[in-house]
This record gives sequence, C-alpha cells and structure tokens, in this order.
Amino acid sequence: MARTGEHLILASSSPTRRRLLADAGLEVRVEPARVDEEAIRGRFQAAGGSAADCALALAEAKARQVAANRHDALVIGVDQILMCDGEWFDKPLGLVDARVQLLALRGRTHELSTAACVVRQQAMMWQAVTSARLTVRNFSDTFLNAYLGAEGSAILGSVGSYRLEGRGIQLFARIEGDYFAILGLPLLELLSFLRERRALSS
Repeated sequence: MARTGEHLILASSSPTRRRLLADAGLEVRVEPARVDEEAIRGRFQAAGGSAADCALALAEAKARQVAANRHDALVIGVDQILMCDGEWFDKPLGLVDARVQLLALRGRTHELSTAACVVRQQAMMWQAVTSARLTVRNFSDTFLNAYLGAEGSAILGSVGSYRLEGRGIQLFARIEGDYFAILGLPLLELLSFLRERRALSS
C-alpha cells in the first residue's frame, strides 16, 4: 500500500495492468492518459528510433500528462510495442485486424518491448524497459477461427492480439522473457522501486 499522502495512479485503462497491481496488494487509482500515440510512434519511426525507446517515450508522455494535475501522486505510465521483422504492431482495430496480425506473426519470432515509468510532479522518478522474445507456432486456420471466436473483443486491448493469461497461450511454441512484462507491466521492478521509496513495506 502506498504511504500516506502519496497516492498511486495508473495512467492506463488496461484492466490487466490494474489487476496485476491490485493482486499485488496495491491501492491504485486509474486515470487513463490521452496522448497522441500515433504521432509519437510516427516521429520515432521516421527518425529510425527503436521500438523500446518509443515505448518509453509513450509511457513517459502518459505519466506526465496525468501527473500535471496530480501533484501528490506517483503516476505510473506504461506502453508496449511489438516488432516483427522490422514491422511495428499495435493493438488491433477489430477482429478482422486481429486475424491479419496473427497471420503475420504465425510461425515467426517477434520482440515485445514493455516500458514503464513513474513520474511525480513532472519529475521522472523511475523507469524500466524490458524485452521479451516470443515464437508463435504454425497454428492452423481452424485453430485461428476457434481462437478468435472464443476470445472475441477481449483481445482488442492487447498488442499482437493475444493474452497469455487466457487462451492466447496456445498460440506459442516458445516464450523468453518476464511474464508480468509480457502481460503489460514490469511488476517486479516496479515493486522494488516502491520499496526503495518506502511506499511499500520492505
């Protein structure tokens, strides 16, 4: 639990991230940020920037926007970018887009960069970037149809159109990386920062 007078705010609408923090025993207020993510990604891609650096820039932009009006809070910003053979993937726009994404990832290995930061009063207090490598198996069209039918709109909030905590685990042949970061938040690193700040009991 955060210490008295210093609240925790999650600048994300992700129910998975909120659940991870709640399950870890943190009291967190959710205030989704509204930033022009497409413009930020576009600038990084035009400049030849890395997906990891872009993910951190997005996380920071979200945290700073919310922190501007919450001076007594530690604001957590998070973002993820998936890259496969030089192509960047975002959250699917709908189930048709999800099908296109999954077919593009089928039988290939991709990298998922997860970035998180904590901002207080516009000061960067902590940041972390982790990368995971995930190999999608050569699943059948029949499986894909069943998967999309079972998961439905639940996958539309997930980069790459999969949720490891659900049926999406069946898409993979191999996973290398931190499980919590793949879900959307480098939780162990965040908890360590909060303990160092004495916002959590050590």
